[in-house]
Amino acid sequence: METKPAKYSRILIATDDSECSKKALEHGHNMARIMESSVALIHVIEPAAPTSYGADPLMGQQPIIIPETTEIQEENSKAMLEEISKDFLDVKEVFTFSRVGNPKQEILAVAEEWAADLIITGTHGRTGFDHFISGSVSESVVRRASCPVLVVPSKC
Repeated sequence: METKPAKYSRILIATDDSECSKKALEHGHNMARIMESSVALIHVIEPAAPTSYGADPLMGQQPIIIPETTEIQEENSKAMLEEISKDFLDVKEVFTFSRVGNPKQEILAVAEEWAADLIITGTHGRTGFDHFISGSVSESVVRRASCPVLVVPSKC
């Protein structure tokens, strides 16, 4: 029996502007062109813990709380996605999603909302203690996604 290769019509590509995510973008771009797919690019800003400055509790001063993310970070994220999307003008459609939150959760949420039938992400290839501390976004996405996930190693 002859089987037809899978055709993905909605490809979600995660990027964090690292070298490994650039490899994922290259692979996703090639696949989208060949398969005449729509592409969604996602960048997730991880909120930092609020930081206190200028507080001296002994003097009765209240801390100045710096917000978890800034408008500048969000604007930079949107600008980065806009710039990347210019490389995808030869595909069917390009959508961009800039989100604030946990990358694992946000990638999966956008994949569901946008009805992606393939997720492409890069991986740093960390092992041991580095992997334990940072976790793996790619690994978590693979385990929880409801569609296939292509993980592109940084060495590709």
